[in-house]
Amino acid sequence: MPKSLVLEIVTPDRRVFGQEVDAVTAPGVAGEFTILPLHIPFLSSLRVGSIAYKRDGAAQYVFVSGGFIEVTSSRVLVLAEVAEMPHEIDIERARKARERAEARLVEQREAVDYARAKAALQRAITRIRLHEMAGGGLGLVRPGKPSVP
Repeated sequence: MPKSLVLEIVTPDRRVFGQEVDAVTAPGVAGEFTILPLHIPFLSSLRVGSIAYKRDGAAQYVFVSGGFIEVTSSRVLVLAEVAEMPHEIDIERARKARERAEARLVEQREAVDYARAKAALQRAITRIRLHEMAGGGLGLVRPGKPSVP
């Protein structure tokens, strides 16, 4: 029985990640799900969140903003609109984006841009949380933090 599976995360611009892992947890549009070796094949859309993967018992994270995931018994392929490793997240930019989005939500409560501002806020908050969970961008889980986002 295989003890690992290959996780590949790609965007339209680049290959973000590609390694063998023990398990993958992803933010599906219908809820979060975990994939283990020999999983039944399926496809799912992804929402903004983080892909968590375990390797040698340690959890690591990758920010994703939308896209799709294809699962086979030995491979997980993530086709993301945007994907960033924790060390790639510009935390100051994410904080400024959060502040701008919060201001837009207050100013344009009834406007069409409300949905866009809310989505921008969710992306910024997710980036900030992932950066903090990964120990300030080192990709390591800090003690006392949950192992899955």
